[in-house]
Amino acid sequence: YSHYVGDIFGAPLAIEGLMAFFLEATFVGLMFFGWDKLKPHAHLFVTFMVALGTNLSALWILIANGWMQNPVGAAFNPDTMRMEVTDFMAVLFNPVAQAKFVHTVSAGYVCASVFVLGVSAFYLLKGKHRGFAKRSMTVAAAFGLASSLSVVVLGDQSGYALTDNQKMKLAALEAMWRTEPAPAGLTVIGIPSMKDRETHYGVQIPWVMGLIATRTIDKPVEGIFELVATAQDRIESGVVAYGALEAVKANPQDMTARALFEQHRRDLGYGLLLKRYVADPRQASPALIEKAAWDTVPNVPALFFSFRIMAGIGMLMIALFGTAFVLCTLRKHETRWFLWAAVIAIPLPWIAIEFGWILAEYGRQPWAVEGVLPTFLGASSLTVPQLWSTIIGFTVLYGALAVIEVGLMLHAIKKGPFAEQEQFAPDASSSSTLGGGEPAPAVA
Repeated sequence: YSHYVGDIFGAPLAIEGLMAFFLEATFVGLMFFGWDKLKPHAHLFVTFMVALGTNLSALWILIANGWMQNPVGAAFNPDTMRMEVTDFMAVLFNPVAQAKFVHTVSAGYVCASVFVLGVSAFYLLKGKHRGFAKRSMTVAAAFGLASSLSVVVLGDQSGYALTDNQKMKLAALEAMWRTEPAPAGLTVIGIPSMKDRETHYGVQIPWVMGLIATRTIDKPVEGIFELVATAQDRIESGVVAYGALEAVKANPQDMTARALFEQHRRDLGYGLLLKRYVADPRQASPALIEKAAWDTVPNVPALFFSFRIMAGIGMLMIALFGTAFVLCTLRKHETRWFLWAAVIAIPLPWIAIEFGWILAEYGRQPWAVEGVLPTFLGASSLTVPQLWSTIIGFTVLYGALAVIEVGLMLHAIKKGPFAEQEQFAPDASSSSTLGGGEPAPAVA
């Protein structure tokens, strides 16, 4: 993988390290330890710099990931036998990358808003820090409502990008086995079967899928069977490209082979799919070519249900924040059924985000880089024990960090925002109250 596409994939990550990571690393310490040492305006500036750094970090990482989903601005060089950048601006402004960035960042904002809303609700249920909790709930409700609406709108744009760039992923997440007359209907629920290659007990809403995916009423959405037939044609073309490339390797001056390769270069990755079954794709039988074509279909049930869980939680978040916004506007912050709902909802955005990444990455299979490099050819040359030791090491390390982080958050929540004031000035609550009987914070 590093040799084949590292020239493109490594550039955004290097920029992320030089730009965003150092920006975050410089200011995060000042933000955490500068509360009593920096002036309020200076600390606010530092906080904004950390936020800017994290967003820039997300941008460059998702530009790299977006290129794996839609490899624009690059081409295979038959002389170096690797992918190389041809247009960095195309990589930077990749429509898939831009759609993924705004959708992912908005999802992060929703996650943060739910956390603030849930902790505020927890304080109100316990009758602690009521004024602080009400103000925090109001801010979280407004910001969360805007963010949750933007997630849906930007997620729709991210899905629209699949129409041109990842048609198989779109067909799989909708379990659309065959092309339907335009505009296609949306299957709300059903039971997709990889064995039967159909969706059992499907319930459809007419027209909706066509309108969402194509923004028209006359353009069809291609089904899995039709896309497999297209993949089969591209595999056959890729075999020709592979043969021409082998001829160029044997004789770099063979202009006829170079010309033939140029005609079929865009399908080389599809030809490489056959290497799962034969060392030389040129020796593949028609049956193997058909089998490789069906390998381009990801796990339809996994994508189908992942998308619906993600989208369902997204709708719940809009309802949650919409209700919170109304209650805060009416000054009914302490409506107990809603407070319990807000606390219970804390893990939901994390769940939705994880299913979203399953959709993005599992739905790209069998490709490490869409249409360019099959996943099985992008694997490391390390031995199985080395890979297992690395995976176990990372799992243990990040698992320990997760336990520590959750423990610190729970400790901070239990401690509350006014612990120091209450410890050193226990009578402050009687002289300075804000709505709920607790002392006003020095920094809100």
